[in-house]
Amino acid sequence: MPTGSDVLTGVTPTSTYRLQLRPEFPFAAAEAVVPHLASLGVSHLHLSPVLEAVPGSTHGYDVTDHTRVRAELGGEAGLRALARTAREHGLGLVLDIVPNHMAVPSPLRLNVPLWEVLREGPDSPYARWFDIEWEADGGQVLLPVLAEPPGPQDFTPDREAGLLRHGDWEFPLREGTAELALPELLAAQWYRPAWWREARTELNYRRFFTISDLIGVRVEDPEVFAATHAKVLELVRDGVAEGLRIDHVDGLADPEGYLRRLRSAVGDGCWVVVEKILARQERLPPAWPVAGTTGYDALYRVDGVLTDPEGAAELACRYQEFTGSADWRETARVAAREVLTGDLAAELAALERAAGPGPAAGVRELLIAYPVYRPYPGGPELDPRALAEAAAAAGPGAVAGVRDLLRRDPAFAARFAQTSAALRAKSLEDRAFYRYAPLLSATEVGGDPGRPAVTAAEFHAYCAELDRDRPASGTVLSTHDTKRSADVRARISALSQAPAVMGRPAGADPQLAWVARQTALGLGEAPERAERLAEALLKGVREAALHTSWTDQDPAYEETVAGYAQQEAELPPELDEAARANLLGMTLLHLAMPGVPEVYQGAETEYRALVDPDNRRPARFPQEVLAKLDAGAAPRGPAEEKLALTAALLRLRRDRPGLFTGYTPLDARGPAAGHCLAFARTGGLVAAATRLAHRLAGAGGWRDTALPLPPGKWTAVLDPGVSYEGGVPLAELLSARPVALLVREGGDD
Repeated sequence: MPTGSDVLTGVTPTSTYRLQLRPEFPFAAAEAVVPHLASLGVSHLHLSPVLEAVPGSTHGYDVTDHTRVRAELGGEAGLRALARTAREHGLGLVLDIVPNHMAVPSPLRLNVPLWEVLREGPDSPYARWFDIEWEADGGQVLLPVLAEPPGPQDFTPDREAGLLRHGDWEFPLREGTAELALPELLAAQWYRPAWWREARTELNYRRFFTISDLIGVRVEDPEVFAATHAKVLELVRDGVAEGLRIDHVDGLADPEGYLRRLRSAVGDGCWVVVEKILARQERLPPAWPVAGTTGYDALYRVDGVLTDPEGAAELACRYQEFTGSADWRETARVAAREVLTGDLAAELAALERAAGPGPAAGVRELLIAYPVYRPYPGGPELDPRALAEAAAAAGPGAVAGVRDLLRRDPAFAARFAQTSAALRAKSLEDRAFYRYAPLLSATEVGGDPGRPAVTAAEFHAYCAELDRDRPASGTVLSTHDTKRSADVRARISALSQAPAVMGRPAGADPQLAWVARQTALGLGEAPERAERLAEALLKGVREAALHTSWTDQDPAYEETVAGYAQQEAELPPELDEAARANLLGMTLLHLAMPGVPEVYQGAETEYRALVDPDNRRPARFPQEVLAKLDAGAAPRGPAEEKLALTAALLRLRRDRPGLFTGYTPLDARGPAAGHCLAFARTGGLVAAATRLAHRLAGAGGWRDTALPLPPGKWTAVLDPGVSYEGGVPLAELLSARPVALLVREGGDD
């Protein structure tokens, strides 16, 4: 069984391109853009989930039927037609699959396994599909789907059809109960329809994060795995799919066991990556038989190495003084306690019941203190400070008792880990990241807002390790889950080089005023700007839950939010070049570094998007601009420069993959050496990017700083006819643009 870096498959993509499918953009629409994507240079299309989902779903992660390809997208015939067209153009498909959860849909009968469990109870053949704690609610599954607290009179039995109705909802009647009087009939069912607010404290099934209409699936059970993966495995066997992205692997009871079973089923010829958020000090378990992650670890390093550490620290001081906010560590700790004891109170109660009266007090404190998304064998342990804080809050005996349970009780350890993952995601990504905002480009999935900057040495070490251990791991800059696209972050990150630009934004709520100003500067002038900005700010204040929230909205406060969207949109002129350098630098580093890079739909050119649903707006594909550039036109502006750079690198990856092997840092020499980040792929490629361009300009530019090149003659990919040997002055190498891409003559030939 291959593990770790052994998983280098015969169909490893050279790059992927993510398409967000939806009823308005089905398989046929994806098929229409295949020629453009082939011309761009990508090797594989990465499709959002394709199995049957809730009608009208704009994302597809709410799966209702694992046996069918989604009819609204064109069904299996449409998917196979897309695969054929892609293959004709030299492209393969990568499918996004969702093993962790299914929808609790309306109508419920769309999810047949769940419908049967509700009808037949714990003796149903489908009962093994779901994590249900039957004893916790008197033998009934709590169904928190109703808009208001129900009374018995709100339910109507349809005895002939075997249904129980409540408004538009239909529930299956348990066999033998149709003739009972209404109170007895309700009590006799295997479920209890309830007000949605009851989910917070009474829910007795595992869900996805805090989303009660997504019920957890027990894919650790071999029969459940077989039933939920049969169609996907068929598509892999038939060559329709050559790769798989595994959504939310942290939600599974036994991720390694699942991945081993999946690898055995798909064989070594299928590229598999997992959506796994790694903390800065964390690495993917080496025994997992996958190519790597989907790439948020790379995103953090690329963003971080182009962030000014001194300016980021100054912004943090200005922000805390302006808003009165706590520091990052305290913000994260408070958010974790709020989410665990509030939104995840039902999950916490289940763990405390399982732990027993002695260790129970230690459960919450260890969950709050845990340094990564979830524990794994051999993974990071609690640091002494966090462990001491947990022991002080719960008592040393309680903490020791929980740690002992984690070692000797696999079922408890699995549920603890699953709850830990949900807690980290909801308390960090969906709360603390919205509360702590000195530099919004750092509050990104996989990021560390407390330490947003990455040194050049750390970036190089990460890339060398990636090339050595998991060279086929995915890398990303923008995804369907990023809170701001890379292009927006590139503009915001420039503020770390000029903290004074932030000033003191106007508004009665300093926190919101600060966030609004940075968001507006990041988005810049864009279509429907004010409306999009207002929607993102409203989502942000609800996620932050300081004055309003999704579940307890304050209409008066929310009415003020739109006013904060009327912000200055353009960066000061002195930061324009810094934003351009960041934009092109991020593109170059991402597409030239080790790993398999993914381009998000439309992001081959400048792509400014905010948090979902803004980042799932219909994509614009720049076919005509790419054709113009291919015909010899010079790029005009950062958007076309980015497109030209992206196409050049993707085409090199596709046509000359041998260039992208090995990794060697290159050190510039001279007074501005720290502003150049450069490396060689030992197959015969050099990439050089400008770091902190605004600071560089203020210090007098490159002056006599030079970059020594490896032996050989090096051709400038973006400047035909230009070549270099030996040491090259950076003022010459980077005169036309803040990045350089060189290929050694005879490099990989």
